[in-house]
Amino acid sequence: MTTTFESQRAALADVVAIPVTPFAEDGTVDQDAHRALLRRLLDAGVTTLTPNGNTGEYYALTPEERRLVTELTLDEVGDRAAVLVGVGHDVPTAVASARHAAELGAGMIMVHQPVHPYVSQSGWVDYHRAIASAVPGLGVVPYIRNAQLPGACLAELADHCPNVVGVKYAVPDATRFAAFARDAGLDRFVWVAGLAEPYAPSYFSAGATGFTSGLVNVAPAVSLNMIEALRAGDYPAAMKVWEQIRRFEELRAANGSADNVTVVKEALASLGLCRRDVRPPGRTLPEGERAEVAAIAAGWSA
Repeated sequence: MTTTFESQRAALADVVAIPVTPFAEDGTVDQDAHRALLRRLLDAGVTTLTPNGNTGEYYALTPEERRLVTELTLDEVGDRAAVLVGVGHDVPTAVASARHAAELGAGMIMVHQPVHPYVSQSGWVDYHRAIASAVPGLGVVPYIRNAQLPGACLAELADHCPNVVGVKYAVPDATRFAAFARDAGLDRFVWVAGLAEPYAPSYFSAGATGFTSGLVNVAPAVSLNMIEALRAGDYPAAMKVWEQIRRFEELRAANGSADNVTVVKEALASLGLCRRDVRPPGRTLPEGERAEVAAIAAGWSA
């Protein structure tokens, strides 16, 4: 029987939440806070979660911590949501992480963009093919941030690996996204706007049906309002949400997204939901900049 991955495809056409990884005072993963934040998302109606995403500080976690985050998430979520586990680094590490996710019952993996400074187009295909082939029962979602990659490479990958079912596209260019999706096969994959709410309206107009979100950690209802508007084709309503979240996302995107995770954790700290701590190369938000973030978060929770 051929696996169709219908449930995985449906899960990607939604708000794909990227949970933060909260840290305790001693610097370890705060497991209780992590579970509480996951429950908050689930209770709000979020149905797709990505442990070990960039908002979860994937590259600042040890291998053991990445495994722990995967285990905590799948245990807490149970059958309440789809789980898309982030994997990456070298091929053996990514394959081991993918198999670990499969053993725990995850339905999908997201393959982080290769961090090697020299990425060839054929090598990109080979990298993802090795990982996807190792877990044929999992849906696979490449995370694409490389503006030089042509859509033909994704089509070639899927020719070899039919479990490549979706794409997290995070090149900040809606025109390039529209072309890439059509070159790869617009109807062949589920297209997820990988730059979150700020880019979701423009990417949806070009064929995306889901978007990732770090903001959803702070204000789940805001993100869900946007997906509902976009599904209805109500772009004026979606842009009202865009206006509501604009300043928060500008703070996250400033200086090459230096404070992308920092701002989310600062907002959560202002609501008493976790500590503000992030790991290097991130930083905690300077004291003088915290009040604005707290005011925005308070406005959403009012």
